[in-house]
Amino acid sequence: MKKIGPIIISVISFIFLFLLCFNYNKKDYPKEFYNVYLEGNLLGTITSKIELEQYINDKTQHLINIKDVVKTYCEIDENVQELINQNKDVTYYKNEQGKDCVDIKLTTGEEVKNIYTPNGLEIEKVLTYSGSLSSNSDIYSKIVALKSFTIKGYQFTIKDDDKTSFISVIDKSVFEKAVNELINTYVGKDNYHAYLNNNQLKIDTVGTLLENIYIQEEITVKEKQIAVDVPIYTDYKELANFLLFGNNPKTSTYTVKDKEMLEDIAFKNKISNEELLISNPKYKDINSLVSIGSAIQIKETQPQLKVVVENYVVEDHVNDFKTVYQYDSNQYIGYSKVVQEGEKGLERVSQRRKIINGVIVYVEPKGKEALKPAVERIVVKGDKYVPNVGDSGNWDWPTDSGWSISDPYGWRFNPITGIRQFHPALDIAGTGYNSAIFASNNGTIITKEYGGGYGNYIVIDHNNDYYTLYAHMNKFASNIKVGDTVARGQQIGYVGSTGQSTGPHLHFEVWYKCKRCDINPWKLFE
Repeated sequence: MKKIGPIIISVISFIFLFLLCFNYNKKDYPKEFYNVYLEGNLLGTITSKIELEQYINDKTQHLINIKDVVKTYCEIDENVQELINQNKDVTYYKNEQGKDCVDIKLTTGEEVKNIYTPNGLEIEKVLTYSGSLSSNSDIYSKIVALKSFTIKGYQFTIKDDDKTSFISVIDKSVFEKAVNELINTYVGKDNYHAYLNNNQLKIDTVGTLLENIYIQEEITVKEKQIAVDVPIYTDYKELANFLLFGNNPKTSTYTVKDKEMLEDIAFKNKISNEELLISNPKYKDINSLVSIGSAIQIKETQPQLKVVVENYVVEDHVNDFKTVYQYDSNQYIGYSKVVQEGEKGLERVSQRRKIINGVIVYVEPKGKEALKPAVERIVVKGDKYVPNVGDSGNWDWPTDSGWSISDPYGWRFNPITGIRQFHPALDIAGTGYNSAIFASNNGTIITKEYGGGYGNYIVIDHNNDYYTLYAHMNKFASNIKVGDTVARGQQIGYVGSTGQSTGPHLHFEVWYKCKRCDINPWKLFE
């Protein structure tokens, strides 16, 4: 009996120790949970990462490019009644015919298959002994309040100098097709196709050869999770429209009036000739005939990319003859007699041009061949001094032959600032750096200076209500000064690119009846 007591004590001690160890192990064994962080901030702890992701995918509306639209119904059936029951923003009213109608504000968008967690959301596995848990619905509510959900797609980054912009697409091909569509707009589909396939027609006499086509901006792409609250393009035509016109372009319709040409309509509506042709593709060029009452689409472009075209051009230019005045001191002032009629000439001009979004920004002369020389018109006038009053019926072209108009008089996007503004001049390019600039008529030099955007420029008062301005000169002629009388055709400077200029050219303005009263310079030569 003495041995039974110790045995009982031993058994009890063993059981106590066993239970103690069992409870200790059960209490201290860590459990697997998941901490949910957004931008480094803890939102809560959950039991399953997979269950949370599935909850988000099931709970979230699978729409992108979401927008609110108002739809009007004047016939209320079961389907319309269901929409009324589902939406709080509902307005009842009577229309002009006295019929009961309802406006319902609806949320629309493009449906996608999967929705993913926001960028910056991290779900991290943790082992812990205890802790309070959050439900999936709690975590979801916190996410919704802080950040947008995402879908898988591609983000294109566009860098131009100091400006950076982004375009998001579902598929990379959407962006590539949209860019090709933009290039087609500025180059022409057939021309671009021939360039890509290296089967352009060779230049035998005259013509144009596309040498290089590219986008000026630096473009990179990466696959990423894209927030659903930004525009995400799924249709290349929609993206191409954005690349050409931007967001919410000014759009209107113009009705053609009597004796109006397309160029007049573009000018009145403050758009360039090229913009008008882009929005009205049935007209092949700006000189196309248009009938009275026709509807012309007016739509301002706002290109998001710069399409650069470098081409080689050979053209035949008709050169107007010059009128040379000879003075006879034996004749009274006012005497005038044509002793030789003038004849227009013809020359073949070769140039390399750089064009950005349809605007010529640089012209490099490559050759000039006289096919038929111009014959001067010679007029004898009485008196042998040069009068300072210009002949308003006879004006000289202010540059050498072989010129091109790189930018006409009218509305445009400034190629330097990118801002839509009025261009009150003809930009005459193609005669070459340091080629001659001539006074268009007799007159008095009233300005000869360097003036900011104009660079080196001269203003001549022709003392007949007309003024002419000559800008971007490389340098002035050495024998002239303010107050001098200059003759029609006298050299006053040299073509350059001073001031705000993309390349060597003459900026030629004409004022009528007051300083800065701009008129189209072509009116002098009509």
